[in-house]
Formats: sequence, structure tokens, C-alpha cells
Amino acid sequence: MDVVDRRTFLRRSMIAAAGLGIALDPFRLTGSAAASPPDFGELGPVPDLRDGVVRLWLPSGFVYRSFHDTESGPQLIDGGATVLPGRHDGMAAFRAPAGNVWLVRNHEINNPGAAIGVGTPYDAMAQGITTTVLVSRFGEVLNAFTSLNGTQMNCAGGATPWDTWIMCEETVNGPDVGADFTGVPNVPLTQRHGFIFEVPAGGQSNRRPITSAGRFAHEAAVWNPKERALYLTEDNFGFPSGFYRYFPPTDPMQTGSLTDGGRLQMLRVAGQPGAHLEANQANGATYDVDWVDIADPNPTFPYTPGQPAPTSNDSAISYIGDQGRAQGAAGFSRLEGATLSKGLVYFDATQGGGAPEPGPQPITGYGNGSGQIWAYDPREQTLMCVFQSPGAAVLDLPDNITHSQRGTIVICEDGPVDNYVRGLTRDGEVFDIALNRLHSSVTGAPRFSDEFAGATFSPDGHTLFVNIQASQGMTFAIWGPWGRIGV
Repeated sequence: MDVVDRRTFLRRSMIAAAGLGIALDPFRLTGSAAASPPDFGELGPVPDLRDGVVRLWLPSGFVYRSFHDTESGPQLIDGGATVLPGRHDGMAAFRAPAGNVWLVRNHEINNPGAAIGVGTPYDAMAQGITTTVLVSRFGEVLNAFTSLNGTQMNCAGGATPWDTWIMCEETVNGPDVGADFTGVPNVPLTQRHGFIFEVPAGGQSNRRPITSAGRFAHEAAVWNPKERALYLTEDNFGFPSGFYRYFPPTDPMQTGSLTDGGRLQMLRVAGQPGAHLEANQANGATYDVDWVDIADPNPTFPYTPGQPAPTSNDSAISYIGDQGRAQGAAGFSRLEGATLSKGLVYFDATQGGGAPEPGPQPITGYGNGSGQIWAYDPREQTLMCVFQSPGAAVLDLPDNITHSQRGTIVICEDGPVDNYVRGLTRDGEVFDIALNRLHSSVTGAPRFSDEFAGATFSPDGHTLFVNIQASQGMTFAIWGPWGRIGV
């Protein structure tokens, strides 16, 4: 079809603003008059300013430029010393000189292999990398370099107020752990993985993991300055996932960096030990919650160097969560993106909804729904299911998320067919922002199932940067009349 009419898919599920605990008009900027009601309109084909090829469908009035397209040929960084890999994933934008933007971007690469990029890697036999890109608001690349290497499965993360990127490894691979879902042995690895790392905007990571923040399948990170707590999501594909928070021993707002040696906790529903929150939820369903301590956040399992480790990947990847679940911690389905907006920590459960899973035993894709959006209120110690997708046509497998200056939640889809960037208004309305209409430049075959990832706004709100997470990855800079569509 020529256009995508979002009004034909029953994409409205209203939640009372009072239920969200928010008195603000969702379309009012701080200090400004009330805006007009949003005009979601329709999506249509828009040519890429890079070369005129249609890669995205967008609302009327929006334009974009793509860059670092690894399918179109080798993309060189580090002054030409490194070929940029694909798998562009989580990303954050920071203020740079002359009105430009620092983008810190993950590349989610698994399996042992020689480290990529310039600099001394954390693990010489791990291929995950974080790149930093100096770019204009209009997607014009000015510089790019390796800022962290020698990691694995660099998935998402989160920006901090002290201008760093918290990079999250979505794995527990290491020489002390058996092969993961790929079946590739971990024997060549020289370091344990499954940690978070810090990368300064425009600078180099010290390549030291924050081990006290847990060794598990990390996904996203959100700093809440009022509590001095770092919230962490877990994307454990085969088991229940947990929602965590880490209290560092020093205040990074004062020191300018996150320190190791703090305390890790996992969320529990008060009075409902082992709550199955991956199961079907009503929009607005609210739970009182508390937190349990994780006694051993940084395990090392016994192994003999040069030999396959006796500890299975299933045992290692559920080790942290099992400590919390033994104390009644709640289970979710594949927690991925997270963002802090108006004092609430929003996060999504990629396969949340549907029938509950029977227990903590391994499942092929834990969760039976199309996705949930949750909001945690640190002040009230409550957790709300803000939105549960009624089906894939409305919202299909939400992954990375961010928020606009208005508080609209922007969601990247990771579905098996058509993938959108969706918006969720603060009164619970889902609408479309962008649609993937990539075709292979080699074969012409559709790449519509390639997922979006890493959505992040430039500090001035002008540009939405977002990635296509595939072996042939690329990044988009999108801009237009955001206020007209309520973003």
C-alpha cells in the first residue's frame, strides 16, 4: 500500500492521566502555552538526503540523512585505521562544540575473535565495540573513533547527567562459562563478561567494568539523580528477567564517574513473592514494590584455562536473578529499553503480555505477548503497566526507548516483519513516527524486518538519531515538525 494509516489499526488505549500520577499536559513545553492537538497523519516514502534512495517512511514534513551504512562499502574510522563493524545498537547523544553532537554508539557483536579498533581492549579476544561519532544536527559526519573495545554483545545502555555513556554487555560469556546459544566455545576469551562500562562523551573509556553492578544479561541503564541510583534492565531471553538498581559508593554527580563497590538490588512486588509480571496486565495496573539485595553480584565460576568450562551458560546467565527470585523478586519478559522522564523510570518488556510462563525454567523466548511499557515511581515506590500491546499491529516487540522534551516515549520495534519507530503519548496513545523500508543495495531484497535501535534526541531536541541494528547497520538523523505530531 502507498501509505500507512495508523488510525485503521485501533492504536488507541487511553490511560487516565491521574493514574499515571502526572498533572502536566503531555503536549505542553515547560513555560509555554498549550500546544495544538497532535496531527499524527500518515506515513509516506521520503528520499534519503544522502543519495535520494527511499529507506524510511515518515510523516509529512520530515526529512532524514543516513550515515555509516556498512552495506554500501567499508566505513573507515580511527583516521582510516579501523573498518566500522555493523550491528549498530544502543546510542546516546551529547552536546559537542559548534552546535554539533557527540554520538556514543554500541555495536552488538558476539563470539570470540580478535578485538576491533584502536586502543588497548578489555579482552583481546572479544569483538564488541563502542564508537563515538562527531556529527552535525543534519547527519553530517565530522569524525569517528573507537571509544571502547574488547567487550561482547554491546547492547543498550544509558546517558548520564555527567556526560558519559553507560555501556551494557548482554551476555555472561567468559572463559569460566560454557558456550552460549550460538554453540561457540568461550575458551579463547581472556576476561569475564556480563558487565557495564563507562564511556565519556567525546573521550575514551578506561575499559574497566563496574563489576558490583552485576554480571548478567544487561540491556539498558538509567541514572536517577534524586536517589543517586542507576536502574538496570535485564534481557534474559530464556529465563525471567529482573529489574535492578545499583547504588555506587560515591556520588558520580560530584566525582564525574561511576565507581565500583556499590550495592545491587532487584525489584520485588510487595506481598506477591515471585510475581509473574510477564503475564497479561491491564493498562494502569499498579503494584507496591520493594527491593531485595543481591549478595553475590560478581561471580567467577571454576574452570581450567584452555578447556571448556563446566558451568553451563544457562546456569551462569540466571545466577544473579536466581538470588533475587529466592527472595521473591518479580519476573518480567525480556526487559530492554529504559528512560527517565518527568521523574518516572520507564522500561519495556519485549514479549510481555499473554499467558504467564509456568516457572523459571528455560523457555524459548520468555513471554507470550507483543510487549509492555512499565513505569516505576521512585518517590511512591510503585510500578505501573502504562501500556500493554493488544497485538503486533499496534506495537510489536518494543526494544530500545527514549523520550522527547514533551515526555513522549519513543519506541524502537524489533519485530519479525515490518518495524516501526512508535510514539507513546503521556495519556497512553500509540502512534507511528517512522517505518523501515530498506532494501538490500546488493540484491534488492526487502530488509523490512531489520530492527530499529538506539533512538536518542540531540540535546536541543532538533534531531532524532536512530540505528538499524543488522550486520549491515546504519544510523539515521531525522528532523521535522516534532511539535505537530506531539513528539
